Amino acid sequence: MIGRGFISTRRDVRILSLQILCEVDTAGHSSEIVLSRAKTNYEMLPKDEDFVCKLVNNVLVNLQQLDNMIMFYAPNWPINQMAVVDRNILRMAIGEIEWICSTPNKVVVNEAVEIAKIFGSENTPSFVNGVLGTCLTEKSDFME
Repeated sequence: MIGRGFISTRRDVRILSLQILCEVDTAGHSSEIVLSRAKTNYEMLPKDEDFVCKLVNNVLVNLQQLDNMIMFYAPNWPINQMAVVDRNILRMAIGEIEWICSTPNKVVVNEAVEIAKIFGSENTPSFVNGVLGTCLTEKSDFME
């Protein structure tokens, strides 16, 4: 986990966003309170603070649709049985691909896989890569 300090890279922003999402997911804490605490504990440039808020709020606003997409792209893995880290990495990455669109898809996938290597199990990086790859190649099938 990121300790207190300065958030300086987009990966740091994504890691902080993942931590917030996992806390909201597992502990049921208010996203506003967790985001406020993060803003107090970490020094961020305004653009990075905005990106954290955008990533977190994007997932929370679109949670049901994101979970439906994950279940569509990974039908053998019930969402409630996925590891908390795995499902929140997928939510964050798919949400960024679908609704934020400011980062190339390949970069979003690469960042998700790299974060999965840090926080997930041994199989998480390949699982995340596979689900996101399926998402990108079969996106039109989901929308039909």
